[in-house]
Amino acid sequence: MLNDMTYLTTDELAKRIKYDARTIREQLKDSVLLEGVHYIRPFGGRKILFVWETIQKDMVKASSAGIFLPMARGGMAHG
Repeated sequence: MLNDMTYLTTDELAKRIKYDARTIREQLKDSVLLEGVHYIRPFGGRKILFVWETIQKDMVKASSAGIFLPMARGGMAHG
């Protein structure tokens, strides 16, 4: 096996993290979830696949690092 990563569509990720798929696409993608780190575009196409293990690790790390307040443009304020 070359890669043991779990790749998820936006809808599959939304179900796992209990967020609306639209919120992921419009607010989290490219501000919190970064291309090449948290998601890829296979074969250079439009489809996006999220890397579950990286997202899960970073969610736990962020929640233990302190308080984060969501901001209007999708960023996070550190409290």
